[in-house]
Amino acid sequence: MSSQRITIALPNVFSILLLIVLGLLLWQLKDLLVLVMTAVVLAVTLAPAVGVLERLRLPRWLSVLTVYLGLTTVLVGLALLIGPSVVQQTERLINQVPIYSESLYRWVRDLASRVNAARPDLIAQFFNPQAITNWVIRSSQQVLLRSVGLTRGLLGGALSVVLVLLLSAYMVAGSKTLLPGIVQLFPHPWNHRLQEQLPPVGDRMAGFIQGRVLVSAILAIVINIGLNLLGMTEVSLALGVIAGVTNLIPFVGPILGAIPAVVVAVAEGGLVWLWVLLLFVIVQNLEGNILTPLVVGSSVKLHPLYMLLAVLAGTQLLGVLGAIIFPSWVAGAAVIVENLYLKPKVMTEAQLANGALVPPGAVEASQKQHT
Repeated sequence: MSSQRITIALPNVFSILLLIVLGLLLWQLKDLLVLVMTAVVLAVTLAPAVGVLERLRLPRWLSVLTVYLGLTTVLVGLALLIGPSVVQQTERLINQVPIYSESLYRWVRDLASRVNAARPDLIAQFFNPQAITNWVIRSSQQVLLRSVGLTRGLLGGALSVVLVLLLSAYMVAGSKTLLPGIVQLFPHPWNHRLQEQLPPVGDRMAGFIQGRVLVSAILAIVINIGLNLLGMTEVSLALGVIAGVTNLIPFVGPILGAIPAVVVAVAEGGLVWLWVLLLFVIVQNLEGNILTPLVVGSSVKLHPLYMLLAVLAGTQLLGVLGAIIFPSWVAGAAVIVENLYLKPKVMTEAQLANGALVPPGAVEASQKQHT
């Protein structure tokens, strides 16, 4: 019986150890990595505005300063204008979660009793308001902790926001030298190929985030106005903000934003819940069929399944923050895959089919047949 000897070259061992050390290092720096990923998304989102000011003959540093001062002014203004009301209404919603859950339980029980009058208590075996309340609170806390817990241990939530703004501003200001310097680390010819992909990657990431933010802001305003018209004035602003923020998350966001409003409407009594549900259905159809195609257009050419997987993965790793920034990164990565792999592959296959190219090894095979 012959024995085979397995040998591992020293360079391979060194490469494996280097990858392990690099993986451990990235794991230790995961907090900073999340901040950098968020800063990149913010940088590519604001870069077009900086470019517009540059075309007006403003220096780049002054363009960046103007855009970020404008963004800060808008955020601070919104916080001062609606922040106290949103916080107050949100606290009211949180404090009344048990009441809303009990009202929902009674509503479902009454509905079940009409459908199945023989066993009206059957729903109690499957619907426990206390358990549902505890589950909602616990799940919400876990998602929020994933969103802020990574940066909380680094510098704190507020300082993390400041750090993201500073990092993104530095990226935008030095993008003309920073990005080419990073690309030059790759071997030839990949450095030139990647350099060509930087503009389309930035455009697609920026288009995705800009479109989602604008559409979500419009949706939040419309939902707030609609809930006010339906008489839910005490919590309409908070529910509108919740709907707008959750709408930033593709696919599942609109559903998550509608659930709190419908539950609160059930507690109001009557058929208010039906009008609220109808409001969300109309708004979401307008958003999906008119606003999103008009604002976002075809800037994000990504299969819905991949986008959904990106949302789920981002939520699992980083909570709400991951669900917002991960799809943007996936959209940018899709540009590289599309331009550097899929398009060349399709072109090569088309040329082979037309006989323009000779497959590798075809010449040698033909010579052997003739000899």
